[in-house]
Amino acid sequence: MDLIQGLPEEIGLECLIRVPYTQFSSVSSVCRRWNAEIRQPEFRRLRKESGLTQSLVVMVQSWVNPSEPRSDTMKHPVNQVFRLTVFEPETGKWSELPPVPGYENGLPMFCRIVGVGLELVVMGGWDPVTWVVSDSVFVFNFVSATWRRGSDIPGGPRSFFACASDLDRVVYVAGGHDKEKNALRSALAYDVAKDEWVQLPDMAMERDECDGVFHGGKFHVIGGYNTEMQGRFSTSAEAFDAAAMKWDQVEDDFLDVATCPNTCLDVGDWRLYMCRSNEVAVRQSSTWQAVAELPAEVRSSRAFVTAWQGKMLVIGSPRFDGAHRAYVLDLKRYTWTQVEAPEEYSGHVQSGCCLEI
Repeated sequence: MDLIQGLPEEIGLECLIRVPYTQFSSVSSVCRRWNAEIRQPEFRRLRKESGLTQSLVVMVQSWVNPSEPRSDTMKHPVNQVFRLTVFEPETGKWSELPPVPGYENGLPMFCRIVGVGLELVVMGGWDPVTWVVSDSVFVFNFVSATWRRGSDIPGGPRSFFACASDLDRVVYVAGGHDKEKNALRSALAYDVAKDEWVQLPDMAMERDECDGVFHGGKFHVIGGYNTEMQGRFSTSAEAFDAAAMKWDQVEDDFLDVATCPNTCLDVGDWRLYMCRSNEVAVRQSSTWQAVAELPAEVRSSRAFVTAWQGKMLVIGSPRFDGAHRAYVLDLKRYTWTQVEAPEEYSGHVQSGCCLEI
């Protein structure tokens, strides 16, 4: 059966890879052949090689009602309702994903999200009403535009853990704290395609409120603190080598400042970037160097940072309860551009990730 009747196979495939991601669910429902083709890794590879992939920034963002008067500050941050929003950098379009099943009161507070291939994984967090820690996992498929329930995070309640994905099929989780506020050393890997969790070797150190970055082919767990330190962050990091199934030696001075490392990210060019204080810094040859000054409107310890194709998005505010703004940094020229967002997409971002669809 021809991919498109009357056309050579390669021409039919050239047509199919040009379909916008928003039409994947409609196109995949046309016939079994198209559905199977879109789900193949080869399909995504061809889109990428042809420059047809679309970058999507997906965020856990608080809802802002544009019909209600809003001051320049958020008076009740605890009562915010969070949903999944999408920003398309190439078009400037903002939208919202379908709600996660069962979360009528909004997403769990402090849940983590990561992109894996053509899917988005949402895990953990606190129930927004009861504040009970969740171990649930939900997976959104961008081909079918539907949610499915994944296997729960094993090992009991875990909060403020590090997580990152290899962007292909595996999500890595490490650290955080248990229900007694004890910092954890344990680590896990979740195979999204198989819906299976695997216990990994423990880290060398307990790490609560640590950051996770998949960098240089390894899962890096950065910073955090042990149970006794309680909020006094470490400058160390350790990396898990999935091929060898072991942790590398702890790097004691990975960070040059003992701070919460939640803005550390890999930009795809073998360098790590981080927003700290009033600047953006890059890590090269084991040292951090400032490369750009942060705009005053996004200088906040709660800023959200992600990157795609040589660009960095920063969403933040000048103070804890301030209104949020978005800026994009060109990582070649180190110049800033402000991003326009509708009022309903100007809320605080707790976490997020970037996917290439």
